[in-house]
Amino acid sequence: MTDALLAGMPASLATEPLFGLPLGRLWLGLVFAVFGTFLFLDGFDFGVGALFATRSDEHEREQLLAAIGPFWDGNEVWLVVFGGMLFAVFPKVYASLFSRHYLLMFAILGALILRGLAPEMYEQREDDAWTRWWGRAFVAGSVAAPFFLGVFAGNWLFGVDGMASVGSMLVGTATVALTVVDGAAYLGLKTRGDVRLETRLYGYLAQAAYLLFVVAALIVGSRSAPHVEVFGMPTVGLLGVTVLLAVAYVAAAWLGRHYVAFVAVAAQVYGLAALVAILLYPVVDPVSALSVEDAVVSTLSLNLVTIGTAFLLPIIVLYFVVLYSAFSGPVEEGEAYT
Repeated sequence: MTDALLAGMPASLATEPLFGLPLGRLWLGLVFAVFGTFLFLDGFDFGVGALFATRSDEHEREQLLAAIGPFWDGNEVWLVVFGGMLFAVFPKVYASLFSRHYLLMFAILGALILRGLAPEMYEQREDDAWTRWWGRAFVAGSVAAPFFLGVFAGNWLFGVDGMASVGSMLVGTATVALTVVDGAAYLGLKTRGDVRLETRLYGYLAQAAYLLFVVAALIVGSRSAPHVEVFGMPTVGLLGVTVLLAVAYVAAAWLGRHYVAFVAVAAQVYGLAALVAILLYPVVDPVSALSVEDAVVSTLSLNLVTIGTAFLLPIIVLYFVVLYSAFSGPVEEGEAYT
């Protein structure tokens, strides 16, 4: 049956990339773009969860939960898409990364489960001890998930063969700070009054922390990773753009231009994903020394995956357009998490 299927395909599919495109490099960019999309969309969920710790008024806590209620589980689709793409196009990298960081993967999943379970349990009872415990669990999961994701990205970038390194933990801390900025910018769109004003201040502090930690992570991590050129033009250029975007976020939030602030944060998140990809290339896994050309699947498989993705990815994007359109606008007074 397989032979018959292959016989019905154009011979060029097995020997030449579609339209002569450098599909390996394009797929590397797409994989990190999808990772950036997850980090941005679920990032504001993580950030709101971290900022939940700053709210003591029950009505304000319900506002925060209602702001992310329709979105957080859908946003995790992008993590599944990221893992699926990595497995389909760079299976050797997928196997190498996930086998080396087996415990870290479980830590990420555990944190995501805790983050998802906590608000559901929080709403089940009005007992003070119960809500206090599950509120803390929600904050813990919302902080731990981006931290472990950042450690994973740092391990990948710096070629760490163990559980973690100082450099990768700094990346994890920077990721937590960036998600807090993301959450504060999102709450600028979805809330009003004291919640918006006070969480904006936390966003400013987190923005400064992110810039400090990302620079520290690159300096420390590069000591054991010669391929990470801290003072190379791509790195310096992206860091310079990130500083400008940070200034734009602070100014826009201060002036009440909350959509502009949100876009500035989004650009920073995608910039972080782009920085990791650029510093890795042309090697896609420093530990196994696999280049993009060595790690990518066969030409036929790559062409077929590309064709399938060209049909499926727009459907996923359309789903999110509908989702965010249906639940657009600020959280209304008295609205609660459902």
